[in-house]
Amino acid sequence: MGHCLSCCEEQRLAQYNGQAKNAPVSRPLNKPANKQSYYEDHKHAPPPSYTESSDSLQSERTQKGMFNPYPKLPPIRTKSAQNGDSKRQSMSSGFSEAKIVALFERYKDPEEDCILADGIETFCADLDVRPEEFRVLLLAWNFQAATMCKFTREEFTNGCRTLKVDSIKGIQGKFPEMLTEIQDKQSFKDLYRWTYKFGLDVDTGQRTLPVEIAISLWSLVFSIHTPPILKRWLDFLDKHPSIRGVPKDTWDMFLNFSDSIGSDLSSYDDTEAWPSLFDDFVEYENDRVNQNVLDDDPME
Repeated sequence: MGHCLSCCEEQRLAQYNGQAKNAPVSRPLNKPANKQSYYEDHKHAPPPSYTESSDSLQSERTQKGMFNPYPKLPPIRTKSAQNGDSKRQSMSSGFSEAKIVALFERYKDPEEDCILADGIETFCADLDVRPEEFRVLLLAWNFQAATMCKFTREEFTNGCRTLKVDSIKGIQGKFPEMLTEIQDKQSFKDLYRWTYKFGLDVDTGQRTLPVEIAISLWSLVFSIHTPPILKRWLDFLDKHPSIRGVPKDTWDMFLNFSDSIGSDLSSYDDTEAWPSLFDDFVEYENDRVNQNVLDDDPME
């Protein structure tokens, strides 16, 4: 590996001070022993400049594997630069946090930190939709609203972030995308099951959906894809005032029931584990159909 770096440095200093004329100087490894010393060969040469000696020393160290310069460190990011990057990212994402907050404040109730019935009515008017319209239900689902006629600050702002919108025009532009999304069977199932919780009055601890609310929500959630038996099912509920509430399992299973039962109820199997309300409905429908056949029979 040759002489150490400290020896080379001492010899260089001794040469400049004139103290090394009679001192033995180590010959470079590539010089034969019978040649004149390195000092004698170069005693009349001008001393190297500081820049040249530093560059040559560093080059020698690098070639011998004795010195590996560190890579350049990245510049330190200041707080102001980080904030600027955050603003640029917000702009590139297509929405502004400040505009989302301002949009919420436009419809917020003056006494509560949420949008209530009056604010939602104004909100829907600006969106050019009716509050009872299916698109409003889709918007509430995307906002993951906990209850009807109310958007909390968190629900509204998080919903706008999810949709990447910060204006009325932006929300309007998302309606076609929302309608396309629920064409997927699993997405519609998620919407359908969420709708039950959406209809409950959480402030009073309600756990069963009142039948009149259930009828309205069934009509609303099936606005696009209407099962053949939906109208008869809703008529059955409306004509039986003794049915005051719809349990969650009945609501959830109606989706499978409406898909599998067919339009004439002929495939209904009462031995399966259907809710008892479905048994009552099928029995009622069969009696009604049979009664109509008897009334129309000319032999009567």
